[in-house]
Amino acid sequence: MPDPRGGALDMQKGMDGVWSVTIDAPEPEIYTYNFIVDGVSVNDPLNNQVQRDGNRFLNMLFIPGPRSENYYEAKDQHGTLTYRWYDSQLLGIPRRMAVYTPYGYEKNTKQKYPVLYLLHGGGGDEEAWPSMGRAVQILDNLIAKGLAKPMIVVMPNGNPTQRAAQTLKLPNDGNAEGQNAYVNSLVKEIIPFVEKEYRAIPKPEARAISGLSMGGGHTTSATIAYPGVFGYICPLSCGIRDSDHLDADLQGIKKAGYKLYWIGVGKDDTMAYQGSQLLSEALTRNGMQHTLYVSEDAHVWKNWRLYLNTFAQLLFK
Repeated sequence: MPDPRGGALDMQKGMDGVWSVTIDAPEPEIYTYNFIVDGVSVNDPLNNQVQRDGNRFLNMLFIPGPRSENYYEAKDQHGTLTYRWYDSQLLGIPRRMAVYTPYGYEKNTKQKYPVLYLLHGGGGDEEAWPSMGRAVQILDNLIAKGLAKPMIVVMPNGNPTQRAAQTLKLPNDGNAEGQNAYVNSLVKEIIPFVEKEYRAIPKPEARAISGLSMGGGHTTSATIAYPGVFGYICPLSCGIRDSDHLDADLQGIKKAGYKLYWIGVGKDDTMAYQGSQLLSEALTRNGMQHTLYVSEDAHVWKNWRLYLNTFAQLLFK
C-alpha cells in the first residue's frame, strides 16, 4: 500500500486473514492511496471517494483539521458545477469548460458576479480543479462563511488540441499553431462567451486569473499579452524562464493597473521556486506591489488547494 505521506507501506496478514497496517495520522490534508496486490494497483472497494489524476483514479483519505476544513462538502449553501461547450473558431473545435456558479445564482436573477478564471497544470484538463483541487468545496465554504465574495469560477481546458477531458475519448484535433494559441482563445473567446452566457460583470476589476504550473504560465502570458483585462493576477508554482525581457513585458500591466498580484510557490518546488523568485524580484524592481506567498512542500496539489483557499479570500474586495 502506498504511504499517503510518501513511499509505500507493507501490510501484514493477520490470523483472521485480514491484511492491515497502522500509521500515525498525518497532518490535516487530503491524501491519495491505493493497494498494490501482486504488483497490480487496486483501489479500495470500501472507499467511494476518488479523484482522477490524468489516467489514474486514486482513493482519497481526508484528515480533518483547520487546514482541510474547507475541502469538505459545505453543510449548506451549495453552488452549482456545470460543464459547458463553446465553439472555438481560433482552435477550430468545440471545447468544454467547467463553470461554478455560487449559491443563490439561480434565484438572484438580477445580481451580477465577478469571475475567477482558474487554470490547470500540465497533464490536467477542465476536471482537474473540481476533482483534485476541491475548488467547488473551497468556494462553497469560503462564501458561506463570508470569507470570500460570491463569484463565478471558470475552469477551461488548457490543452489547445483537446476538445474535452480525456475521459470523454474525443479526438485531439484542435489547431494549436501560433504563439499563445490557448491564451488568445481564453481572452478572445472564453471571456466573451462567459460574459454573454452568465451574469458576469464585464469589467477588469471583476475579472481574476490564476493557474498552477502550466496554468501559471498561461496566467502570466495572458496578463502580459492582454494587460488591463484582469484586475487580479495570481500565478501559482509558475517558473519564469525568459527573465531577460520580463521588465519590458511587465510595463503594460503596470500602466494598465491591477488590484492584486499574488504569487504562490512551495519552498521545495524545484520546478518553480526560482522562477517565482525571479518574477517577484522583477515586480519589486519595477515598483509593482505584489505578494510572494511561500509555503512548505513542492509541486503538489496540497499546495494548490492551500493557495486557492488563501487568495480567493482576497479577490474582488
